[in-house]
Amino acid sequence: MSDGKKMTSSRRHHLKSLMLQIAATWIETEKLELVEAKQNYMAENCPNPDMSGDLAALMEICKKLSQAADKIDDERYDVESKVVKANKEIEDLRMKVVELGGVKKPALKKEAIAAKENHMAENCPAPDLSGDQAALMETCKKLAAILDRLDEERYDAEAKVGKADKEIEDLKIKVVDLVGVKKPALKKVRMSADSMLAALLGSKHKVTMDLRSSLKQVKKEVKEEATEAGDWRKNIEDKADRKKMFETS
Repeated sequence: MSDGKKMTSSRRHHLKSLMLQIAATWIETEKLELVEAKQNYMAENCPNPDMSGDLAALMEICKKLSQAADKIDDERYDVESKVVKANKEIEDLRMKVVELGGVKKPALKKEAIAAKENHMAENCPAPDLSGDQAALMETCKKLAAILDRLDEERYDAEAKVGKADKEIEDLKIKVVDLVGVKKPALKKVRMSADSMLAALLGSKHKVTMDLRSSLKQVKKEVKEEATEAGDWRKNIEDKADRKKMFETS
């Protein structure tokens, strides 16, 4: 490719198929790793309950299992809510990538809390501990099975949340690359020269832009020229000469 030659169509298709094969291998490997990690988690966090005790011990185990089931179901509900929210955000971001737009609605927090409380009241009732030893043992088994199922579902939901968060981050980067960051429109504000100087120099420096007051004032002095006092006799003679000139004419 360095000598300026274009890649042929067959070469391009070959590379594309090769990349798809590598990607498929990576996806399959990732699936196997996730299954193995999930099995290790379940083996570590969901052991079989000890049912070798008497009636009081079985009753105590049932209470603990019921509390654990309630706690895990509560956490599972929260994680599934995150999955739904993340999927909604992913859908909005995908639309934004395609249309360079899309509005994300704010989450309704009060409705989400009410829905969670209704779910817990409906799906997590208190266990019946009024039976004999055989009944309590059966209750313990059922609670342990429910606990395993809930913990497994919670694990799957947390994995979905992690994957969704990664996809959201990638889509946000893609949106920024496509449309860039839009700067908000600045409101036009008329400022006086004094306000601009105060904003630049701070409030401690009092500066005024009254240019007329800062100009150097030069007072023009009007000097009266001293007139010399003439001879009054000469003035009378001049007037008499002018009078004679008019009379002769």
